[in-house]
Amino acid sequence: MSEYTFRLATQEDAPALLDLTLRAYKPIRDLGIHFLAANADLALVQANIRDNMCFVMEEDGKILSTLTLRMPWGPRPGPFGVPHIWWFATDPGIGRKGIGSIMLTWCEEKMVRDTLKSPAVSLGTAKEHPWLGRMYERRGYVPIKSQDSGRGHVTVFYKKNLLPIAVSEI
Repeated sequence: MSEYTFRLATQEDAPALLDLTLRAYKPIRDLGIHFLAANADLALVQANIRDNMCFVMEEDGKILSTLTLRMPWGPRPGPFGVPHIWWFATDPGIGRKGIGSIMLTWCEEKMVRDTLKSPAVSLGTAKEHPWLGRMYERRGYVPIKSQDSGRGHVTVFYKKNLLPIAVSEI
């Protein structure tokens, strides 16, 4: 087994990311949750790559997972003024090997904390989802606020602190 490679997605990755996303989000569609990514088309994937930091995780040239960071200064910022995780999908065909966890940890630690030097990261998920909220809470995310998304579900926004808060010496 080779090591995983992480990189920014390119427009050439768009068809593969669309395929991966639609397969990964099938259970979300089956639950009747209307995440934008769950019903993506090629134009939406291309816009995501263009407008945000869309990352891929590969092994031997095959995309295993994707995760997007929306920036506070971008066209669709998250609610807390920190990078916002969005459009997170892992190939459902690879089984339960912890690939999604590896991708999320890499993004939190290497990109958000160490590269962007952001003290925190946020994400949102549907309150109606049966297990995602609990999974994020186990990873240190704290629910901060909820809002009706206008898409038939309530979005719960979570925040995770990544850097200690500096205390000035008196």
